[in-house]
Amino acid sequence: MKKYKWIIILLNLVILLLVFNNNVVKKEAILSDGQLVLLELAPVDPRSLIQGDYMRLRYAISDDIDTDSIPKRGFCVVKLLPNGTAARVRLQEETTPVYENEHLIEFTSKNWWGINIGAESFFFQEGEAEKYEVAKYGGLKIDSDGNSVLVGLYGEDLKKIE
Repeated sequence: MKKYKWIIILLNLVILLLVFNNNVVKKEAILSDGQLVLLELAPVDPRSLIQGDYMRLRYAISDDIDTDSIPKRGFCVVKLLPNGTAARVRLQEETTPVYENEHLIEFTSKNWWGINIGAESFFFQEGEAEKYEVAKYGGLKIDSDGNSVLVGLYGEDLKKIE
């Protein structure tokens, strides 16, 4: 019995490592090949005194949505504007239809307060809060399946805040 116990533990460890590494590879692919989309940030309390130096993010395209009339999971279809920012076109449950210059961002519906379309927190080094308080856009890299990764915050001039 003791031998089977170690085999089960090792098997679970291998499965855990495979799943973790698979997720890392997917995120790296999005970072290298994904389309950069700038989403306007909605006003929110910029810092948490309890958790340290981090900014809670909320995106303007997730506002003014009747969450009772949409599915719990789906896709926010955005259209890229000439300056690189994105505007919400519609919400849909499936990955199709997607027309020219439209991109998918996967969302989950919150109970009564908009939708979650990506990273909702941005952590930064201690003492650099003032630099990020002027952020106007969140930069997401997205793939064709609607997966997204937050790559940084951008100012009004559409330049990444470094």
